Amino acid sequence: MSGGVDSSVAAYLLKQEGYEVIGMMMRLWSEPGKENSNRCCTPDSVAQARKVAANLEIPFYVLDAKQIFYEKVVTGFLEGYRNGITPNPCLNCNRWIRFDYLYKHAHMFGADFFSTGHYVQKVVHPSGLSALKRAIDDHKDQSYVLHVLPAELLPKLLFPIGKYSKEEIRSIALEIGLSVAKRPDSQDLCFLAGGDYRDFLKRHNVLDDLPGDIIDSLTHEVISRHNGLSNFTIGQRKGLGFSSDRAYYVIEKNFKENTLLVGPSQALGYHRATIQNPNWLIPMELLSSPQVMVKSRYTARLAPAEILPDSRYGTIDIQFFESQRDLTPGQAAVIYQDDLVFGGGIIKSTSRV
Repeated sequence: MSGGVDSSVAAYLLKQEGYEVIGMMMRLWSEPGKENSNRCCTPDSVAQARKVAANLEIPFYVLDAKQIFYEKVVTGFLEGYRNGITPNPCLNCNRWIRFDYLYKHAHMFGADFFSTGHYVQKVVHPSGLSALKRAIDDHKDQSYVLHVLPAELLPKLLFPIGKYSKEEIRSIALEIGLSVAKRPDSQDLCFLAGGDYRDFLKRHNVLDDLPGDIIDSLTHEVISRHNGLSNFTIGQRKGLGFSSDRAYYVIEKNFKENTLLVGPSQALGYHRATIQNPNWLIPMELLSSPQVMVKSRYTARLAPAEILPDSRYGTIDIQFFESQRDLTPGQAAVIYQDDLVFGGGIIKSTSRV
């Protein structure tokens, strides 16, 4: 339970189904002095979750997960930017915090099942294996960030809100009088405390701020200077530090030569990605064909693609049928077939071929 409407209604729905429900919340790491600004576990959020638990007449416990959250999530976020990639810390949070640390503590409490307020459906694959399916609400679907789950956990997981739209969840909360019914969704990374991620990186000595050349990808001419490669992301258009009649986008960051390559939007397209250390919720051999749908960012649309035949479990090569602008090393590419999550992994490299 996070103090938000989704996990609160999830607890209510489970109780309605006859489960004996226990509410658990984690206090996560915050920068010193910013504890009241952490997006998901402020004192107010704890109070809201406790109030909901009392309303639902269920036990409620708060766990201290500050240290492990810092080690598994914040450290990985900082290291990713130090290594020149764009990480998604929510993946590590789900893998190591929610569905490992919290799951194990729930098991210690004697829980037979573990549930969250994620928008995803659990179904049974024709093989008999438990599987994850995209949520009914396409705009809220969170299956992308759950591809990291250990497959052996799936039989023990419950996702009661995946068959509802967000509007329906809020309506249920209003009907049963939950105080969090109209609470807004959090949008930013929780540990940024409402600030910009670049400011966070600077405070933790990640941004090098070493200036270098900005190069036009078409003419190969130097057109300006940048103030540090870590200040930019692939696909960025605004805030490049120079003015032009043409629309420029960040195409590539060359850390070896400390240069920023910019160009037109057409130059952003990639057709191929290699993902490393894929995690399979359904074994790759059970794909009905090499043709799949792939999501390369949480906010990206599903794109038709093909898993290349020389792929192995160590790395997977994916060929997209259409050019993709969202292929970025450090982000995850998640593989779907028939709206089921088969697996995914972190993008290691991309190619325009």
